[in-house]
Amino acid sequence: MEQIQQLVNAGLFIVVGVGALVLYYFGSNFLLDRLLADQVAPDGTVTQGRTVQREAIRPWLFVGPALLLLGVFLVFPVVQTIGLSFFNARGNEFIGLSNYIWAFQDPKFLESVRNNILWLIFVPLLSTILGLLIAVLADRVRWGTIAKSLIFMPMAISFVGASVIWRFVYDYRGVGETQIGLLNAVVQALGGEAQAWIILQPWNNFFLMIILVWIQTGFAMVLMSAALRGVPEETLEAARIDGANEIQIFIQIMVPQVMTTIVVVWTTITIVVLKVFDIVLAMTNGQYSTQVLANYMYDWMFRGGGDFGRGSMIAVVIMVAVIPIMIWNIRRFQQEEEMR
Repeated sequence: MEQIQQLVNAGLFIVVGVGALVLYYFGSNFLLDRLLADQVAPDGTVTQGRTVQREAIRPWLFVGPALLLLGVFLVFPVVQTIGLSFFNARGNEFIGLSNYIWAFQDPKFLESVRNNILWLIFVPLLSTILGLLIAVLADRVRWGTIAKSLIFMPMAISFVGASVIWRFVYDYRGVGETQIGLLNAVVQALGGEAQAWIILQPWNNFFLMIILVWIQTGFAMVLMSAALRGVPEETLEAARIDGANEIQIFIQIMVPQVMTTIVVVWTTITIVVLKVFDIVLAMTNGQYSTQVLANYMYDWMFRGGGDFGRGSMIAVVIMVAVIPIMIWNIRRFQQEEEMR
């Protein structure tokens, strides 16, 4: 009964929401046409001034609600977060740059920055390279579609769900106990000793990165595969006729042709990496030198009574790290549009 009630509530919410949008669309346009109706002069001519005003206002009826929601749920929180980063733990006393000075003297914060840099180097690089290679190789075999489906499947799993799966892969049960972890089973089958991989420093950071690479490779593969289909077959055939081998064709023809897609994939995964939180929280909770900025922000903001000032400061650092990547990406797209 409870599930049926939830379905009914969801259906009512959809109906009411869609109805409200339809009512807003027709109602706002009706009011606009009535308030700025055309005026007829005594000689029978219609003045065009209000027509121009109506058509200038009409687009804002569509984008206005979206801009309002963006302002309330995006712009305002950003401004509020930046402001709180200059206040104390309770957010009621201005302390200037104290939180920022503390951060760059705090070993755990510096550890988080170092780990985030490692994630930024390896995860986008490995995900993009593997996605490109799989996209190229899968198109050359008959079962390539099945392989692509299996590789893309982790994208349908939440980060927490993926972390639970990989906890079983890395599982360690202690000396003398039966190991159920897949990785330890493979190591023992090869004559090695089982290890507690999650606490094995500094390699545990890379073991966590593998989880995100596993998830994002499917995303990279799909975009790369679509881009590779746009490479002219005539160009590839001409290169083969000229004596180029497949590796030369891949490096010198395919990669330059899909470079724009490579940049898009790399940028998208980089932004995901900067916000990585779920995997670290579910696997280690930042212990064993695996802390990252997003998880550290969560610790300061919501645990141990919460510290709004330091939590907001870490959030600002993450935001500042994302901004240069976004600016570079936007400028690149603008340059490409101008070249067209």
